[in-house]
Amino acid sequence: MTILDGGLSTALEQQGAQLGGALWTARLLCDAPEHIARAHRAFFRAGAQVATAATYQASESGFRTAGYDAEQARRLITRGVRLAVEARDEFATEVPGLLVAASVGPYGAVRGDGSEYRGRYGVSRAQLRDFHGPRLELLAAAGPDLFAVETIPDVDEAVVLVELLGEIGIPAWFSYSVRGERTCAGQPLAEAYAALAGCAPLIAAGVNCSDQRDVLAAVEAAVAATGLQAVAYPNHGGVWDDVTKTWSGAAALDFGLVDAWIAAGARFVGGCCGLGPSNIQALAQGLSGRP
Repeated sequence: MTILDGGLSTALEQQGAQLGGALWTARLLCDAPEHIARAHRAFFRAGAQVATAATYQASESGFRTAGYDAEQARRLITRGVRLAVEARDEFATEVPGLLVAASVGPYGAVRGDGSEYRGRYGVSRAQLRDFHGPRLELLAAAGPDLFAVETIPDVDEAVVLVELLGEIGIPAWFSYSVRGERTCAGQPLAEAYAALAGCAPLIAAGVNCSDQRDVLAAVEAAVAATGLQAVAYPNHGGVWDDVTKTWSGAAALDFGLVDAWIAAGARFVGGCCGLGPSNIQALAQGLSGRP
């Protein structure tokens, strides 16, 4: 069992960091990298075995829109991975085997308009490839242990990403965002996970930033379609408001549900938005002793 970290944005907000604007957590790569490093350390202390780099919303186009030049943008994206690597290395002697995952968020995350939870962007697969390709190559060059391709809402985007992952060859997990038994873009889960089957670099497939009650169906569909172990890290169950950029309603992890995910094949388990270091500590303690 591998314990993932929780919501980086949550850990940053708990430090008092302000995350408004299109760059979201990626803004702190320039303005306050020490907050990001502190968040990674907090998750490792809580029992996480993977640090997910602050690159979910980081892209050259996004930074350039925000006023940075191309060289600055590439340096900041690389910094996201480096901060996680440095935090991991601080704990390496005490806790060997810790990993760094370079977060690869969806195209909609860079738009900052909530389309990451809807998909159907209205752009071609060629445009998606032009966006994701250079970004993946830059992240790969920064030296993570694996990619966390996460919160993908749409099978069309998944197909592009699977092709690119096959070309780059770095290990990766792939997780959709879902509602009920469909992706956020509305495709059946069986179709969504079938698009991942046969992608050699994938070590796990599953679901993240989705309601805990929707995780089991996604885990079952992922395992059935891909034959891989599953990854599951839901959000706190609240509702996201695109206008106010806030969550309403929340819940801690339900360990009855977690047990069901594990029984269905989940081997990478953690949290996403709204679940901070204290939640990951509870998860790590609750799963202590499992193989």
